[in-house]
Amino acid sequence: MKTITSTENPRFRSLLRLAQSARERRTAGRSLLDGTHLVATYAERMGSPVEIALSPDGAENPEIGRLLEQCGAARITVYSDALFRQLSSVATPTGIIAVVPTPKTDLPPTLDGPGVWLEDIQDPGNVGSILRSATAAGVTTVCLSKHSVHAWSPRVLRAGMGAHFGLRILEGVDLQHLAKGYGGRIIATRMNADKTIYEADLAGNVALLFGNEGSGLSPELSALAHETVCIPMPGRTESLNVAAAAAVCLFERVRQVQGQ
Repeated sequence: MKTITSTENPRFRSLLRLAQSARERRTAGRSLLDGTHLVATYAERMGSPVEIALSPDGAENPEIGRLLEQCGAARITVYSDALFRQLSSVATPTGIIAVVPTPKTDLPPTLDGPGVWLEDIQDPGNVGSILRSATAAGVTTVCLSKHSVHAWSPRVLRAGMGAHFGLRILEGVDLQHLAKGYGGRIIATRMNADKTIYEADLAGNVALLFGNEGSGLSPELSALAHETVCIPMPGRTESLNVAAAAAVCLFERVRQVQGQ
């Protein structure tokens, strides 16, 4: 395996641009998977990465050695500790980063089936947590509006813990246009809604709609929902984090579907 120690090395500079720039990742159609869990999940479900970067300790790690055998013909390069720390987005790197093609899923002419729709969600941790909850709840389609955070950013990928690879993720979606042609029911959440999530029918083809952390759903999109519901909160708190609210709604759906 080749070892790179210079910050001027073209391969390092290319990886650093991917690590630091969302625009570069979108233009290149590449994503970075930082850590053994993400790389292992990708190798199991999607195949071989394009390229793998290792730290010196990672190159000597038996667990990573076994993982490299799963990754097939991926190009492998060792970077000095100083360079690897620049590439990694975690405080304590595990010693492996994989470069993979960003999966691209085109929006079909019509969309049916259950899903989660996210309007302008900005926090990567929230989006990653929602993707993880959606996967766990068996809802495999997630639509994100144009101004939502990029679903394949390193921070979203870390928070998702591999959930990305079991989902159909549609980005840059005009949710208002999608809502007008959706074949199921659209359910939005709002703090002061008269109906609770536990009184709504969440089985079948249901799109669960969640809005921006600060401003919530836009009035235009809210108006297209078939129902607006709230999550009862008897405790002394103003609101739930959007990722927590999504988890409550998704697993209420699980409860209802399994009870049929």
